[in-house]
Amino acid sequence: MYRKLIFILFILQSTKGFSQYSFKGQIADKATNNTIYLSIIEDYRKLGRISMEQILKKTTTDSLGNFNFEGNNLINENRIYRIHLDECPETVLNSEHFFGSCENSKSILFIANNNDTITFPTSFANEALCEIISTNKQSALLLEIDILKEQMAFDFNDFRSDANRKLNSKKWFSTFQNFGKSIDEPLAELYIFNFLSDKRNETYSYYQKDITTTDYYSGLGERLTSKYPNAPFTELYTSEITIDQQLTKNRTPENTIWKWLLPSLLTLSIFLNIFLVLKQKRLAKSMLNNSLEKLTEQEQNIAQEILKNKTNKEIAIDMFISVSTVKTHINNLYKKLNVNSREEIKQRFQ
Repeated sequence: MYRKLIFILFILQSTKGFSQYSFKGQIADKATNNTIYLSIIEDYRKLGRISMEQILKKTTTDSLGNFNFEGNNLINENRIYRIHLDECPETVLNSEHFFGSCENSKSILFIANNNDTITFPTSFANEALCEIISTNKQSALLLEIDILKEQMAFDFNDFRSDANRKLNSKKWFSTFQNFGKSIDEPLAELYIFNFLSDKRNETYSYYQKDITTTDYYSGLGERLTSKYPNAPFTELYTSEITIDQQLTKNRTPENTIWKWLLPSLLTLSIFLNIFLVLKQKRLAKSMLNNSLEKLTEQEQNIAQEILKNKTNKEIAIDMFISVSTVKTHINNLYKKLNVNSREEIKQRFQ
């Protein structure tokens, strides 16, 4: 009985020993006693900044610039972690320092779990926190995505025009989504999603359209639910994508209606005005024809003279008739045309 108990304790201790993580690296020979932080990021919308609530541990570099985080208290599933080097003096307490964006701060994002051994070596140029050697094949995926983002930025900046932006948006959304589906790690896909759907990026307007034309986003939700059903980022993504799809769906019909309704109303208005003008002209012509039919030849001649702005005397001379005869014909014009002045005669015939 005693031997069995010792054996069980030995197995438990061995299992505990195997279930440990080790994240170590080197900064530089001169980087002695600098503070290094280990953080976990459960909210993918906070991937771009450092906050106190994310920090799990801190340590300092030794005389050779080495640091090491180890233990067995991390989550057994993959999560996104950050190692953050703080070379700022304690007197620097501004916002840039707090969010890890000051020039003396460096950081690296990576995927890991409680069983991983990861090394962060310095590069050939003695740069820190830019390479990963890990027992977890998923650890360096975020670095691969960063390389794709740099290539995308180059394409966008090559020629800044609306046509180039639309063409490259389609190309790179497809590239990122295909890459995401091929790596079998929804955490890395969240890293991509956070970038493409960021309202501050040029990609956001295309994301609003893309979300209504592809099933990729629903598929990512299914992959997250399958692999990380109880994780907070899965619930966050599911809620966010549902809201975005609903807002875009509600917005699209309205935009479509106005897109076609306004030009249609404008066209209808133009045709209606043309119709009314033509109708008015036809009516005026018809009235003029009816009026002319009522007039004698002599009255028509006098009407033509009135249109030439001639006086009664001038009309009498030109037509070889008396002024009184001219007045008689003009009175007849007034009655037949139902007008009261020469001006109204002019308007009728013009």
